[in-house]
Amino acid sequence: MKYVDGFVVAVPAKNKEEYRQMAAKAAPLFKEFGATRVVECWADDVPDGKLTDFRMAVKAEDDEEVVFSWIEYPSKEVRDAANAKMMADPRMKEFGETMPFDGKRMIYGGFAPLLDE
Repeated sequence: MKYVDGFVVAVPAKNKEEYRQMAAKAAPLFKEFGATRVVECWADDVPDGKLTDFRMAVKAEDDEEVVFSWIEYPSKEVRDAANAKMMADPRMKEFGETMPFDGKRMIYGGFAPLLDE
């Protein structure tokens, strides 16, 4: 069964192209490690909520936009092996040193699909 890693992050609007370039460089690495699909989405219609919303979840500031991303793997086992490879790969370390956003406010997690049509 497929497995999905999901991410939400706040990115300064002025860094949109820098973020896109970083994502474009990272996607082939994720696929090399076992991902079957990498999707990066820039906020377009993200309403403010009364109790919670995407912006609140990552403490987005006025000059930031929300990015919603996911990476699909064939299984949790493939994802777990990919994460181990990523942590050991020096190319991934470079991404951690040059992120165009505050990584401390990123929310992420692994998800087992309930429905996939």
